[in-house]
Amino acid sequence: PSRRMSALRTIGALTAREMLKFVRDRSRVLGALAQPLALWVLLGLGFQNTFQPPQGSMGGSYVAFLLPGILALVLLFTAIFSTISIVEERTSGFLQAVLVAPTPRTALVFGTALGGTLLATVQALLFLGALPLVDLAPGVAGVGMIVAVCLLTGLAFTALGFAIAWRMDTTRGFHAIMNLFLLPLWFLSGAMFPIDGAAPVLRVVMWANPVSYAVSGLRHGFHGFTNTPGALAGPGVCLAVTGAFAVLMTGLAVWQVRRPFFQT
Repeated sequence: PSRRMSALRTIGALTAREMLKFVRDRSRVLGALAQPLALWVLLGLGFQNTFQPPQGSMGGSYVAFLLPGILALVLLFTAIFSTISIVEERTSGFLQAVLVAPTPRTALVFGTALGGTLLATVQALLFLGALPLVDLAPGVAGVGMIVAVCLLTGLAFTALGFAIAWRMDTTRGFHAIMNLFLLPLWFLSGAMFPIDGAAPVLRVVMWANPVSYAVSGLRHGFHGFTNTPGALAGPGVCLAVTGAFAVLMTGLAVWQVRRPFFQT
């Protein structure tokens, strides 16, 4: 029981620490919100009269079609900003202090992941304030679906970022690896274009991409679960795949943190 309480206190302290770091770092707030917002406005308005969304698409505009993908992008950027501190804290000595504390190493994973997940979800949900601008009204059940998908996707991205950062020696290497993994996952998720209009080889990749189901789940939430254009599968399947992806990435992070830094 005492070990369990120690782990819970560590998770709570690390979660609160992530939120405090976010509030104190204004540039991080700006980077996590301004870049996806600028991309949404520029792409949405730039392709408004060029790209034709699927028939019956949400709001009938490309700006509305792009919105679920922008929420996923917010979650992605927040995961990068949240877990890059793992690399920096190894240099500063904080990470070593946590590792020698009488608490399980897995508490470090869950504390960091929980803090990053909550921050990512809150930031993504701020974009719901733009719903009247694109003529969308998801309803209570739709908002619940959006929140659930954001929580699971934020957890998956943050855990993946933690697993990558755990073995990185420099922030430059971390950014390179994160961009190698996360940006292709987002680009090939149906965020910018529907799977029906993609080349056959890209369709296979998009069907195999777990982030595609997260974006589709957000589309279901925005569209009210009925005749959702651009979705790969039903709401239940999207939620199940996104949840499985989150569990898998969390397991990967736990496995990484339990491995020794140096192999003999």
